Amino acid sequence: MQARCLALALALGALVAGALAVPAAAQQVAVIVNGAPITTYDIEQRIRFAKLASHKEPSRQDVIQELIDEKLKVQVGKKYKLEVEDAQVDNAYGNMAQRMHLSPAQLTEALLRQGIDAQTLKAKIRADIAWQQIVRGKFQTSLQIREKDVFDKLQAEKKDDKNDVGYEYQLRPILFLIAPGASQLIVDGRKREAEQLRVRFENCDAGLAFARALRDVAVRDLIVKSSADLGAEFRKILDGIEVGKLTSPESTQQGIQMFALCAKKANKLDSANTKEVRDKLFAAEFQAKSTRYLAELRRQAMIEVK
Repeated sequence: MQARCLALALALGALVAGALAVPAAAQQVAVIVNGAPITTYDIEQRIRFAKLASHKEPSRQDVIQELIDEKLKVQVGKKYKLEVEDAQVDNAYGNMAQRMHLSPAQLTEALLRQGIDAQTLKAKIRADIAWQQIVRGKFQTSLQIREKDVFDKLQAEKKDDKNDVGYEYQLRPILFLIAPGASQLIVDGRKREAEQLRVRFENCDAGLAFARALRDVAVRDLIVKSSADLGAEFRKILDGIEVGKLTSPESTQQGIQMFALCAKKANKLDSANTKEVRDKLFAAEFQAKSTRYLAELRRQAMIEVK
């Protein structure tokens, strides 16, 4: 028995030693960018993430170049005394999870199942936040989009703006609160309560007062949004309901949320079509400035490939 236990202990010891040896090998430095290392572990993690995101196998060289660019972005941010707070990264990470209908913890778990450390994604988010602020600040004047350019683009694309009418929406969010970690039974129950309110809701004056009297229900402050501020899917939802009615219940991290449409008026100046063209022009100009500036940083950088 003792011999068998000893053999088992030696086997476990060998496994632990092997497990501890893997991170050390994985941390081998592959590239140094202005003194900052990129390890083989960083590269392998990014390859896994890129494959998961695009469903394609990226080239190792493309991944290395992407990681080099990220190091340069973060470094130039520090040069300008721009520190991206952990809270900013966590907030962006949380928003990404929410768009996938997951909590941050669930997104972390989903990545882990694919062998991806959440820090891989957070490092990319941190670099992107820093870079957005740097480019916007450095090229602030030249990134201003003129209304004439928007009009000319609309004309060139033969988009007749005469009939392109946007709307201004006045919304009141209504939230059926749910405690974190609540069971699916409780969530389903709150959804039924929200649906019952939706059926009874006839107008904002009486409906909001009734909602405030319900158990664990919060009626948020008025939100005013134009068509240009909203995504196409949500605009379609709002245009499909009458003023004084509620949108369908949707699950959020805080609970079950609906929006009361309290007013809606035409607003030609904020048409979605004009916003789309303005955003495209800004994105093109931003990308051009970003590409040129990044190329300049690469030329000036000390990059050593091991």
